[in-house]
Amino acid sequence: MRERRWVPDGPLDVGLALQPHKRGGGDPTWRQGADGSVWRTSRTPDGPCTLRVSVTAGCVYGQAWGPGADWALEELPALLGAFDDASGFVAKHEVLAEVVRKNPGLRIGRTGRVMEALVPAVLEQKVVGQEAWRAWRWLLGRYGEPAPGPAPEGMRVVPETVVWRQIPSWHWHRAGAEAVRARTIANAAWHADKLEAAASTEELDRLLRALPGIGVWTSAEVRQRALGDPDAVSVGDFHLAKLVGYALTGEKTDDPGMLRLLEPYEGHRHRAAVLVWLTGLRPPARGPRMAARDYRSF
Repeated sequence: MRERRWVPDGPLDVGLALQPHKRGGGDPTWRQGADGSVWRTSRTPDGPCTLRVSVTAGCVYGQAWGPGADWALEELPALLGAFDDASGFVAKHEVLAEVVRKNPGLRIGRTGRVMEALVPAVLEQKVVGQEAWRAWRWLLGRYGEPAPGPAPEGMRVVPETVVWRQIPSWHWHRAGAEAVRARTIANAAWHADKLEAAASTEELDRLLRALPGIGVWTSAEVRQRALGDPDAVSVGDFHLAKLVGYALTGEKTDDPGMLRLLEPYEGHRHRAAVLVWLTGLRPPARGPRMAARDYRSF
């Protein structure tokens, strides 16, 4: 075991910082303990690791196991948003200002691991969350490896990049991911070294969107998590534009309308979208929720 203590330079909500990396209930890479601690697995440049993060009296306490333990603890402040600069953000809507007052510890962190963010993002393309998360759990159960150290039962580490290129079509089918998403992930895995080495969010956006099957939405979802981009707004999301419109105007809107509403937050549009989500404001439901499909029966 390796361990590290870190005192953030201001308010920090560890749960909010790590929540974006949780992919649905039962995510094999993410657990929360009864004591409030968060367990997370990752495949670092040095190998797999398990990281446990807890907070006591304002001090962040990190414990890590596995070959990637030292790397994970070195990057712990970045993961929790130590380098997130919100100084240029001003909440121009009262509803957002209220969320800022209630959540002073909100920070946007970065994992530094592109493929870990890309694979589940592609699985979530154009499907309901439950469908994507089911596929994520199946693939990690079949191809991931057990989490190092005393991790909670069932935790897994994402497979190496080469594994994503070698998964046979019938296992993608059993996971519930159709051929388009499977090809997108496998193709991206061939370019993983270049993606992981991207020096800026602009470069990563260009590299990602040059790959078949990856557009604006997927690129934004990856950059939010891997690089902590506070401006990477998820254009094309099924829910986001409606939520932004309803929270800020009382009426649902579309993507162009959302971008107009977020224009005053240029440079922090993703941050503003996160605050919208935290308002809890949702437009009234007009019909039944979309059901998860099951490609395994096709």
